[in-house]
Amino acid sequence: MEGNYSVLLVDDEPIILKSLEAAVPWKELGVATIKKARNGEEALQLFHEWNPDIIISDIRMPTINGITLMSKVMGINPDLIFIVISGYGEFEYAKQSIGYGATGYLLKPIDHDELIEMLKKSIIKLNHSRLAKQQSEELLDSIHSLSVLARERMFAELIEGNQRPLQHMVWLEDNILKMPYFLTVVQLDHLSTMNKQWTTEEKRLWFFAVRNILEEWSKSYDALAAFPFHSGEWIILFKDTTEELKWKIGEDIVQHIKRYSKLSCSVGISRQVQGIDQLHAAYESACDSLHQRFYDGTEHVFIYTDKSVPVNDKGMQWQYPKELEKELLLHIRSLELEPIVELLDKLKVKLESSALSKDQLIRYIVEITVISRREFEHMNLKIEHTVDYLIQQLSESATLEQAIVILKDAFKQWIALNLEQQHDDASSLIAKAKLYIDNHYHNDIGIDDVSEHIGLSASHFCTLFKQVTGSTFLEYVTHCRIEKAKYILKNTEVKVYQLAPLVGYQDSRYFTQVFKKITSMTPSEFRMHG
Repeated sequence: MEGNYSVLLVDDEPIILKSLEAAVPWKELGVATIKKARNGEEALQLFHEWNPDIIISDIRMPTINGITLMSKVMGINPDLIFIVISGYGEFEYAKQSIGYGATGYLLKPIDHDELIEMLKKSIIKLNHSRLAKQQSEELLDSIHSLSVLARERMFAELIEGNQRPLQHMVWLEDNILKMPYFLTVVQLDHLSTMNKQWTTEEKRLWFFAVRNILEEWSKSYDALAAFPFHSGEWIILFKDTTEELKWKIGEDIVQHIKRYSKLSCSVGISRQVQGIDQLHAAYESACDSLHQRFYDGTEHVFIYTDKSVPVNDKGMQWQYPKELEKELLLHIRSLELEPIVELLDKLKVKLESSALSKDQLIRYIVEITVISRREFEHMNLKIEHTVDYLIQQLSESATLEQAIVILKDAFKQWIALNLEQQHDDASSLIAKAKLYIDNHYHNDIGIDDVSEHIGLSASHFCTLFKQVTGSTFLEYVTHCRIEKAKYILKNTEVKVYQLAPLVGYQDSRYFTQVFKKITSMTPSEFRMHG
């Protein structure tokens, strides 16, 4: 028997209490604790203090009788097992007790075998009730975890600049971003150096540890959300507050990470925004503030300030080429050198026409360099030399043309190094990814699950998967699931309506639509004619 249940015996006759305690094999039934009460009043007090699972009580007792006791305790705990004991001639009491929800009714002198059988059935009922409660709690925990995960994924999509989740997942916002808020970006310092030192497993464990530290810490500041974003980077959202408190929050993060993980990090704090559609703008402003790390050093907090637009020597304002930067990052993710070189030539033309001072020109080139370098790190790609070495070369350039050439050479080295790495590793990595998909197709797997399994960023994994397999991740997963479904239909008697969850679809109608789109037949038609 499953157990650790508790029993309260209630009777005003001590001899009956002793016989009940001695004659029943309580441990075999799964009862770990027994307490006794001499009357209903004492029993009611023990019930409130102790909350037993089973009460066995006489009906006729001084102060509070068994019927009154039962009406009080069953009103508080309807799942309580309550067994009534009484003498002959008290049938009206018996009917009344059943009306209050008594599990059973025994007459004196007590037949212990009958009581034991009644207790066995009661214990089975308690086991089922306990299991149902446990499953219900686990289900609620799972729903909560999925809701948090879905919200984090939606936030990540919006931070990347993809507005599509707003059409389908806005219900996850829970109004938390309708009030003014700010975003913090927590980045590990010296990430490229550590990436070379850590194995994939070591990196996973370190990132997991940092996530736990930040999630636990964020509760003390009532953070709206805290989750990992890029490799070695975490996002924390807060309700807007004073600049003084923002500094305190940032400094506390730096110190907390240092204290509990011995790792160095820097924190970028965004401008104040409002609305879920402003997540991308908030992230960009936090990253803009982090670019100052090159000048001020590591383990710092950087709060976004609305810098004035630079003025050239003709007194005219010049706008930073943000769109050009976005295109550059897009081609970095695809490791496409030719369009990168063309964009750097465009940057050179824009800078030449800006009439900015040399210091201003170098500042913009350095900013492009830091952003680009960070994108390579997000993708877990190899990079030769430190960023300091490259920026020193840029700063020592005699001309703008020379600085652009240095930057082009750096990109050529980085991309060549990673294409070589890809050539060696791509097939084995994608084979590992396909094996993972083949073993988990029936679960709700996503790009993040597979990319983490093989140690790549999600964006890099998508590009590599398409290059090696010729299909997208979703196309491959769908093909895998439909092939498994066809095999099941051909070789088993599984009902069609039972098939969808076996191959990873929770909605049977959607599964049927996908199946028909690929095979030109419904699952039932395929079973008959396929």
